[in-house]
Amino acid sequence: MQERADFWRRQEQRIALVPTMGYLHAGHLSLVEYPQRQGQRCVVSIFVNPLQFGPKEDLAVYPRDLERDLSLLADYEVDAVFNPQASDFYPPSFSTHVEVGTLTDGLCGRFRPGHFRGVATVVTKLFTAVKPHIAIFGQKDYQQAAVIRRMVADLNIDIEIAVAPTVREKDGLAMSSRNIRLSPEERQRAPVLYRTLSEAREVIEHGERDARKVIAAMRAQIERELSKDIDYIAIVDPDTLAELAHIAGPVVIALAVRLPTVRLIDNIAAIPPEQ
Repeated sequence: MQERADFWRRQEQRIALVPTMGYLHAGHLSLVEYPQRQGQRCVVSIFVNPLQFGPKEDLAVYPRDLERDLSLLADYEVDAVFNPQASDFYPPSFSTHVEVGTLTDGLCGRFRPGHFRGVATVVTKLFTAVKPHIAIFGQKDYQQAAVIRRMVADLNIDIEIAVAPTVREKDGLAMSSRNIRLSPEERQRAPVLYRTLSEAREVIEHGERDARKVIAAMRAQIERELSKDIDYIAIVDPDTLAELAHIAGPVVIALAVRLPTVRLIDNIAAIPPEQ
């Protein structure tokens, strides 16, 4: 991979990286289309990163199907698929990690200790292997994109980070590889997350400034229609991810909800009217 990247760079060709954990869906494929519109070399990485899974999380059952992924990518002008093995990335002597502070304290970071250290470490390794000029992430993983942006800025890594909009099913559910693990009944009820986010955005855009009031209404609806096992519902600053009690400017509304076999996350941006 490094030799191929060096060759492209000598030809003065720009390289775009789309990092994935495989089991691709239309959301991933929309990220693949981004570099092609820019006339760039496109590398898709497929790697289920063990460092970002906790001891009680779903690493063992995370969906994997490399042949299926390659078949889907065959319809796109992908220049390389990078599929390292865990033993290549993390040999027995491996002892170096990348950790980003502050941005990882809240939201998913509060409930998944070590997750973002694993994310930052593997993305750094992907950057050194693929040597991209730009890397494209999805809006659904808002905190992850913010963490990678901070890491790139703090370490002076010369890579542009682009964030593409969340791709949704027709009923609003954010596309995720984990959705395959929803039962038919859970899948039918899961769109309440996007509906609740959309209604909260509408309330804020009509002038509601009390974040706690908005969150309380969201929590009541999700508990009633989907699950009482809610990791968080938060209204945060788009840049610092600090949780807000008063809405004075643009915000991101984010949530994470657990079902018996899967944890779903989603978010949406909202801008209140000028005072």
